[in-house]
Amino acid sequence: MPCLNEAETVEVCVRKALACMEEHGIEGEVLIADNGSTDGSQQLARDAGARVVHVDEKGYGNALMGGIRAARGKFVIMGDADDSYDFTSLLPFVEQLRDGADLVMGNRFKGGIAQGAMPPLHRYLGNPVLSFIGRLFFPSAIGDFHCGLRGFRRESILRLQLQTGGMEFASEMVVRSTLAGFDVREVPTTLSPDGRSRPPHLRSWRDGWRHLRFLLLYSPKWLFFYPGVLMMIIGLVASTALTFGPVEIGELAFDVDTLVGTSALMVIGFQAALFALFTKVYAAEEGFLPESPRIRKIIDIVTLEKGLVVGGLLALAGLVGLVMSLVHWQVRSFGELNPRESLRLVVPSATALIMSFQTIFASLFISILGIRRTRESSIDVAAKAAEEAAEAISLEKSKQ
Repeated sequence: MPCLNEAETVEVCVRKALACMEEHGIEGEVLIADNGSTDGSQQLARDAGARVVHVDEKGYGNALMGGIRAARGKFVIMGDADDSYDFTSLLPFVEQLRDGADLVMGNRFKGGIAQGAMPPLHRYLGNPVLSFIGRLFFPSAIGDFHCGLRGFRRESILRLQLQTGGMEFASEMVVRSTLAGFDVREVPTTLSPDGRSRPPHLRSWRDGWRHLRFLLLYSPKWLFFYPGVLMMIIGLVASTALTFGPVEIGELAFDVDTLVGTSALMVIGFQAALFALFTKVYAAEEGFLPESPRIRKIIDIVTLEKGLVVGGLLALAGLVGLVMSLVHWQVRSFGELNPRESLRLVVPSATALIMSFQTIFASLFISILGIRRTRESSIDVAAKAAEEAAEAISLEKSKQ
């Protein structure tokens, strides 16, 4: 249980959890990860039978990770120390973990939310929307991404090397477990009004944004690729139509001014799609997102040399267009031009040139990202240490 000034409720939470383990013959402990309480929560928890560890780094996620590392059990069940979760009903989580699950999430919407237990903003907007986005962005069937009561195999979660220190830790655990291919399940649980007289640590808009930001940053497809492809398609179709003349839709007439905007839209979309590729390659190389076979196949096909060739062809097309615009100007004796005619040559040509350099630079950058660093495994390190020790002993013997 993460704890920060929970003197009003921590004792009853500890006693409930211990009673549950005793009732069902579960061998375990109650661990309080204290994040700097100043109200005596630590001693109250000890008196109730808990083990208390101090976590200096502030934040919900930091407190939980400190507690998870300090835990001694094979399975860990985490829950807030505010008496909003029923610690006497932990058996369903234990049963699922014994059955092979890596992560078992509670679902408050299936189990029941008592009146006044969750603010309407969280119940009808925040949690449903963020959970929907989580299911949309990632191949997860979890209905309540932010339930604070969940159980997991300690070894599995430590293997993920979770990084976030705030409230978004709840989303990171689900997302990273899903991406890692863990067995993630869900059981109904209840939520009651907490027993505190002070306001909760959760800040609705700030922490909601942190959850949303995390989901976006861990999904380059939805952050960059899909919006980028959509902008490219709209820009390409509209620019192609406007290159051959004005387009009228009802009383609206679109001309070269719109062509400038649609060309810019195509360039922005292309850049966004490239950023999606950059992010996936970098994340896979650093290990915080799993390597995508599809992305790896694209990288293997789209080599640096092929990227340079494509970029060169686009540059050539752009240069040809610019030469044609100069010829157009020459025909008019280098005098005043009609923008409605000249821009239909200049804008597509400039767009092709811009995208040619984007392609060339992207090919070079992806090649740099693809340079693999040599990583020594623990076996390599041990073997190297053994060799050095053997050499030292041999040298010592030769001196004697």
